[in-house]
Formats: sequence, structure tokens, C-alpha cells
Amino acid sequence: MRCRVGLVSYGAVLAALLFSSCSRSSASSTMTLTITGSSTIAPLALEIAKRFEVSHPGTRVEVQSGGTSRGVSDVRQGLAQIGMVSRALKADETDLLPVLIARDGVAMIAHSTNPVSALSKDQVVSIYKGETRTWDKAGGPARPITVVNKAEGRSTLEIFLHYFGMAAKDVKAQVIVGENEQAIKTVIGNPDAIAYVSIGTAEFEKQHGAPIKLIAVDGVVPSTAAVADSKYPIARQLNLVTRGNTNDLTKTFLAYANSNDVADLVESQHFVRPTR
Repeated sequence: MRCRVGLVSYGAVLAALLFSSCSRSSASSTMTLTITGSSTIAPLALEIAKRFEVSHPGTRVEVQSGGTSRGVSDVRQGLAQIGMVSRALKADETDLLPVLIARDGVAMIAHSTNPVSALSKDQVVSIYKGETRTWDKAGGPARPITVVNKAEGRSTLEIFLHYFGMAAKDVKAQVIVGENEQAIKTVIGNPDAIAYVSIGTAEFEKQHGAPIKLIAVDGVVPSTAAVADSKYPIARQLNLVTRGNTNDLTKTFLAYANSNDVADLVESQHFVRPTR
């Protein structure tokens, strides 16, 4: 809004100053909590944050993805109060305190039009090492396989490599992605692509019309139910982590994110609720 130049009464100036002061005071009274990390957890954390803000007036929760490694690094550097880590903590991460909010798995996915619905562990390894290059070697059409891999720093990559007994240098990929959604969009746009993503994310996107299929590995179909029953082997924890000595707002949010108040949100994202 433009200001008119001219004589201004003392009362008008005082009123403006008081209004400005009140606005700053109101803004400064808002307590902000920053959460960064895993793109798998981020959609769930965002929904929890929205509900938390409604039930806790005067709070603002900022959720940013970027990968599990970012969550760990940001918390350690004090750039975020909470990190999202979609795996169990490592031996060199004992400085972090985890709060388990859900469980998930990692699923191989392909386009829904791809006739291949199951692969063995050895077949997945062969595909990702570049030894099997066409789908007909795995029961599909005689077309080249587009291998989609995750970028470094993503816990989904770590889980994948660990389960299939591979090193990062072994993977021969044509496409490198970060977020689960990027992997899914790549498969949607390329019927000959194969990727691996969060089971929860894959089920959610498939339920909302994404033309993808979750591929069985060694006869076990990836699903939230299979993770819940401990039948699916490529499973993982979804944690929120801190450095300890947290402030009251952080403690309150962690307790809320681990409560039955958000159980429906965990299930709506196709994750498994932790055992209480």
C-alpha cells in the first residue's frame, strides 16, 4: 500500500507505531519447530504437524525433506530440532535419541502394464548390476530395462543395498532420483523402468490412481499387511530423532507424534503403527 506524503498527525503516527509493535509481538509469540530429513516420513510428518498446530495454538511446525542423511546432519548441527530417519540408527549415531512413529518396507515397483509381477532376489541383483538388461530375461517383453536408483544419503538406498548384498559401486543405473515420488513418476512415464520405493508411498500412490505395481521378491508380495505380520523381509523403522536436552515444544510434539491421536494418520499413509 502506498503512503501519501504530507502532514500526519501525532495521533496517527502513535497509532501506527503501536500497531507495528503489536504485530511484531504477536509474530514473536509464535513458537516454531523445524523437522527435516527422510522423504518417506515427510508426508506423514506434515499431516501430523497440521493437526498439531490446530490443537496447539501459537505453534508452527516446518517440515522439509531431503533424505535421512540430512535429518541426521541438521539435528547434529542444530539446524533442525527433529530429524526424520527412515531406518534404525547406526552404531556411530548413539548421540541421537530415536522415537519410533511407524514401520515401513521397501518395495520393487514397475509399471502396471509390465507383465512381470515377481522376481527372485538373484534376478533383482542381476538387473541392478547390469547383467540382465532386457525384460524378456525375467519373463517380460524383449525391451531394455531402465534401472532407477536412489541418490546417496537416502536410507531407502541403504536398505536396498543391504538386503540384496550389493555395494553402491555395483549398481548400473540409467536414472538417479531422490524422493520416492520421483522414482514413481519415472516408472509412470517409462513402462520399461524398475525402481524401489517405500511400500507406504507406493500403496498410497497406487490407491490414488498411479499405474504402478508392487513386485513380489522371492514369492513375498510387498504390502503394509506383510510388514505388519513380519512376513516381508525388507522392512524398516521410521524414526524421529533428536540430540536430547530438547525444549518443551519438541518434547510435546514427539509425544504427540507417538500417540494414538495420530494413529489414523499413520494408517492413512499406509504405514504400520508401532506396537505400544
